[in-house]
Formats: sequence, structure tokens, C-alpha cells
Amino acid sequence: MKKLAKLLGVLSLGMVLIAGCGSGNKEAASSQSSSTAVESKNDELTLYIVRHGKTMLNTTDRVQGWSDAVLTPAGEEVVTAAGVGLKDVEFQNVYSSDSGRAIQTADLIIKENSKSSDLKPITDPRLREFNFGTYEGDLNHNMWQDIADDQGITLEEFMKNMTPESFANSVAKLDAKKDEEGLNWPAEDYKTITARLTEGLDDIVAKEMKNGGSGNVLITTHGLSISAMLATISKDFKIPQGGVKNASVTTVKYKDGKYTIDKVNDLSYIEAGKAVKK
Repeated sequence: MKKLAKLLGVLSLGMVLIAGCGSGNKEAASSQSSSTAVESKNDELTLYIVRHGKTMLNTTDRVQGWSDAVLTPAGEEVVTAAGVGLKDVEFQNVYSSDSGRAIQTADLIIKENSKSSDLKPITDPRLREFNFGTYEGDLNHNMWQDIADDQGITLEEFMKNMTPESFANSVAKLDAKKDEEGLNWPAEDYKTITARLTEGLDDIVAKEMKNGGSGNVLITTHGLSISAMLATISKDFKIPQGGVKNASVTTVKYKDGKYTIDKVNDLSYIEAGKAVKK
């Protein structure tokens, strides 16, 4: 009887030790999970946002928002140079406006990339350029002069102090008067534009953070849309003199739930690509 009691005691002690070990493993797993969560918060995503190359409508100085045109031979050449300059940047994904000029730009850049040449652009209409309504296809000068007149300033003053917000809201106001019957897609005001751009950018980041977090993402879009994106990130942002250049690269960092503007209108990748081509 004593032997049986002794045996039962040993078994009970063993079960307690096993339970204790299991509890310790759970605590260790919990600690490891928390550590992983902390590490994921420190992951940083870099967005390479590229304006499309020069198009036929750019060359003829025509308003080009939702309307589209193919890249000129010179436009293709500059975008290809940017692609060569970016060839060693490994992209985990590539996104593009659904406008042909932006898709063409993405394809040319990825074609030159030594590490991401198998990627295909994921198109998103939210990354489109501003819609200029009845001004689409008109001469830029005509639209700019109408805006300046509406604001009661000279054309020179408008060009010098233009912001994405004042630009978009003025075009939307003027377009509403020109298309009273609503036969065209109406020009977008700034609130509408930034709402779709922000939603699109946030969705891209959310998806890519789930796909790994730390890495690089290529986004090809449009000059004013890039300016509007940056203006929503930083109130201090000002459109570069002469605007965002064709095929220029703007880098934005995303970390701990925040966007940070790194470089704007960077032409160094084009220059590096041209140097290699020589």
C-alpha cells in the first residue's frame, strides 16, 4: 500500500512538472509572438513613385488628365534611362494608374530591372491624374488663363503660387459652368481627388505590409496626382518649380503607420541610366 502511495506521488509530481513545462512554452511562444509584432511595427516600406514619360499631348502642350496619349520616342528613351538607373532596386510589386501612359512607363522600367523583371503592373483607376472635364485636350495656356482670370490674378501670379488644391477647385468650378447639361465626366474638386488617391495609396501599403513589410514598391502615376499625394502627407509641401518632371522619381517611406517624404522630383536615376547607356 505504501509503495502504491509512493508511486502515485511520483506520478502526480511528474504531471505537475509537465504542466509547468507546457505553461513555460506558452509563455515563451507568447513572448516570441509579441517580439514578432514589435519587429513588424519597425518594418519600413519604400514607395518609388514615378511620373509617366513625356507623351504626344505633353509635347503639343495639351491638357491631359483622364484623356490619354502614348509616350513619344524621347519619352520612352527617358523612362528607359530611369529604368536602367533603378535596375538594382528589387521591387516586391508594381502598381500603375490605369491610363496607358502610366502602364507603358511601368512596363519600360520593369523591363530594365535585373531583380523584378517578372512583375506585371497592377492597375488602379484611383491613381489617375486629375480629371479636367471639358478642358481635356484643350491648350494648357487656355485653362491656366481662365483660372487666373477667375481668381482675379495675373497668369504669372497663378503659375508662381499654384497649389494642387486651388488648381483643382478652380477647374471644377469653371467646368461646371461650361458643361451645365452634364454630358461629360465632371472635373474633380480637390476633396474628390485626394480621397481616391489616399484610399488607393493606403490600400497598396496595407497589402504590401502584409506581403512582407520591409521592401520596395514601384508606383507609376501622374504629375499633379503626385503633388496632391505629397500635399496630403505634408502641409509644407510645395510643387517643385516647373512641376514634377516626366520620369522623375519621388520616394516616400512608410513606417509605424506614418508616411514620410524622402525625395521629390529626383532625376538622378535618369542621369545614372543615361551614363550607363553611353
